[in-house]
Amino acid sequence: MSTFKKALLQLHIFVFLAGLTAPIGNYIQLNGLMLVLYRMGLTTIAAVLLYIFTKHKSKIDNRIKVKLMGVGVLIALHWVCFYSSIKLANVSIALVCFSSVGLFTVLLEPLFTKTKLVLNELLIGLLSLVGILCIFQFDINYREGIIVGLISSFLAALFTILNKKLTNNIAPQTIQTFEMLGGFLFLALIVLLFNSYEKTSIILPSKSDWVWLIILALICTVWANYLMLSSLKHISAFTLNVTLNLEPVYGIILAFLLFKEQKYLGVSFYVGISLITVSVLFQMLRVISEQKSTKLIKK
Repeated sequence: MSTFKKALLQLHIFVFLAGLTAPIGNYIQLNGLMLVLYRMGLTTIAAVLLYIFTKHKSKIDNRIKVKLMGVGVLIALHWVCFYSSIKLANVSIALVCFSSVGLFTVLLEPLFTKTKLVLNELLIGLLSLVGILCIFQFDINYREGIIVGLISSFLAALFTILNKKLTNNIAPQTIQTFEMLGGFLFLALIVLLFNSYEKTSIILPSKSDWVWLIILALICTVWANYLMLSSLKHISAFTLNVTLNLEPVYGIILAFLLFKEQKYLGVSFYVGISLITVSVLFQMLRVISEQKSTKLIKK
C-alpha cells in the first residue's frame, strides 16, 4: 500500500471513530465543559504514559511545546462547543453543523499558509453549506445549538490548519501529548476559577459516565488522533476537513439507531446529507486525480 493510500485509510478510520464521539457524548450526563474536562484529563494521562514509553517521539524546544499546548486550547474549546451543541439541540444537528468545517478551512487556510483561494475547494465547501442549510432550515427550536455548533466548526478548522503547520517534523505522539496537556490545563483552570467564584464543588461523573469517558478518551481520542495526525503528514488540511464531513453521516446513522432522531427530521434532512456526501466524494476524486498527475509529471 502506498503512503498516500495508507494516509487516506487512516483518515477514514479516524473519521468513523470521530462519528462515534457524538452518540457517546449524548449518553454522558455531564454538561459540555465537564465532559471535555474529564475526557481531556483521561486522554492526557494515556498520552503522557505513551509519550514516556514510546520510541516514536520528537525532541522539541519549549517554544514549540507552548505552540502545541495553545492548539490544545483550541481543541478543548472546539469540543466544549461541540458537546454543548448536542445538549442544546441534538446529535444530528450538532453533527450537521460540523459539516461547515470544510468551508471555514478553505476561507481560513490562505490567511495562514499564504496560498491563493482555490475556486474548486470553495465550491465544494459551499456545496456542504447548502447541505447544512437544507437540513436544519433555520429551525428556531435549534437556534442556540446551531450557533454553538458553527462556532465549534470554526474552531475545528482553525486548529486543523495550525496542526498542519506543526506536524511536518514532529512525531504524532509528541503532538498529541502536549496538545491534550494544554487543553486539559486550560479547562482545569477555568473550572477551578468558576467553582471558586461560585463556591461550588466539582461535579463527578457517574459509574456509567466513567465507562463512556474511558472509551471516548482511549479509543475515540488517543488512537483516533494518532491516526489523524499521521494522515495529516501526507494530505492537506482541506482534504482532512472535507472528509470529516462524513462524520455526521456516521454519527447521524448511529443517532437514528440509538435515539430515534429520524422522527424529528424531514425530507430536506436527507437531501442535505446527500449533498454533504457528494461534496466529500468530489474532493476525494479531485485529490486522487492530482496525485496521479503528480506521479506522471515525476515520471
